[in-house]
Amino acid sequence: MDKALETMINNMPEKTGKSLDEWIKILDKKSFAKHSEAVKFLKTEHHITHGFANTIVTLSKQKDTPEEDLVAGQYKGKENLIPIYEDLLAYVNTLGDDVTITPKKGSVSIIRKRQFILIKPATKTRIDLGFKFKDKPTTDRLENSGPFGTMCSHRVQLTSSEQVDDELKSWIKEAYDQSI
Repeated sequence: MDKALETMINNMPEKTGKSLDEWIKILDKKSFAKHSEAVKFLKTEHHITHGFANTIVTLSKQKDTPEEDLVAGQYKGKENLIPIYEDLLAYVNTLGDDVTITPKKGSVSIIRKRQFILIKPATKTRIDLGFKFKDKPTTDRLENSGPFGTMCSHRVQLTSSEQVDDELKSWIKEAYDQSI
């Protein structure tokens, strides 16, 4: 398990009044059609911050699927992209202990108070790295969000570890700084 996520789960009882297992039991008694409905329920009915609510809902859906399996499933047949993914995570883990890494079936959300980047193996040869920026112009490399739609404002297409360079890291840091 990612260290930031493990810390968040360990801090959950103190910060929210209940353990992850207790929150999952509460959600299991409800039936929400959408992820956002469950997050809203936790925020409004239980006064949990968005970061904890989102993490609880995400993990409640994944309780039978270990995170490693989710990531492994994303990269099945795309193993050549794993070094890029690992380089991105290595940098993300240097940003601060308030970062949560949340694997999903098709992507990995990187969250501070809100998602600031999204890592998605788009094809067998490319990872799309989605960013959430406020008022940032596009460039040849920092494109519009493309297939991410409103989930992200921008994206960078990565085909090799060499592309996880200082410029890309500066954009990741900028997105992290804006996600407070």
